[in-house]
Amino acid sequence: MKELLLLRHAKSSWDDPALDDFDRPLAQRGLKAAKLMGLELAARDWLPDQVLVSSALRTRDTWRLVAAELPAHPRVVFAEALYEASAADILSQIRKVDPSSGCVAVVGHNPGLEDLAKQLAGSGSEAKAHKRLEEKFPTAAIARFVFDGDWSGLSVARLTHCLRPKDLS
Repeated sequence: MKELLLLRHAKSSWDDPALDDFDRPLAQRGLKAAKLMGLELAARDWLPDQVLVSSALRTRDTWRLVAAELPAHPRVVFAEALYEASAADILSQIRKVDPSSGCVAVVGHNPGLEDLAKQLAGSGSEAKAHKRLEEKFPTAAIARFVFDGDWSGLSVARLTHCLRPKDLS
């Protein structure tokens, strides 16, 4: 069984209006949320073998803080293709991951990440998780999916969890 973790970047700062969107850092709230989500991934033993991270500063910083809480360091690919990517573009990147990876995480942006999560959530998805996903997929939220098959054929999966920082604190 394969496991996919979709992690939206943590809350970013808008304090410096002169910065390009790509270069926005995390806000204080985002720093805390990213660490919290890393602790939760470790506690649940949701440990990726491979991670695809948008190359924007806020996604790289989110992953750095999450990874600091994990017991092992997976292979990380920083991908410019994930910045402002559509659901189809994100899925295309996932389908290219190492076939031997059992758990893959993607750290990206909305609306593409949320759209992909909603698209992937197939029959057998956990009702509470699906409801949370439909309500809102806020910054630092994690959608966890499981499926049988290969990454290259991923089109639908079972949503098992939709965790938001506010649900954990």
